[in-house]
Amino acid sequence: MSKIMIASGPVIIEDNRVLLTKHGADEFWKFCGGRVDETEVDIKETAIRRAGEELGLEIEILNDQPFFYYVEKEIGGARASIILAHFLAKRQSEVVPGPETREWRWIDINELDKENLAPNIRPTLEYFNFLK
Repeated sequence: MSKIMIASGPVIIEDNRVLLTKHGADEFWKFCGGRVDETEVDIKETAIRRAGEELGLEIEILNDQPFFYYVEKEIGGARASIILAHFLAKRQSEVVPGPETREWRWIDINELDKENLAPNIRPTLEYFNFLK
């Protein structure tokens, strides 16, 4: 049996650096964000909520059309189709990491090749014209 999950999160860039976190069971650097709850009807609101939960951030979404990234993986012994929705966002407060966040960092876009990145990072930054 397969599952379909939708997740949403912001892409925050400042001074040619991207804000990334480590959370969950793996060791990848990721955008903050997470699963859209059953009660949520707006994936922008999910991105805003997750930025607050993970990094204590207030953000402003800058674009109406997100970049969608699709991946399949096994979760709990079942195949899952995961759709990630990424929005450009502007940070409006300081980072105050929540309990889910193990690490967070501003990473220079030109230094990304040196990092262990989640597979959606580069395509998302290319879509928003931060990478070629």
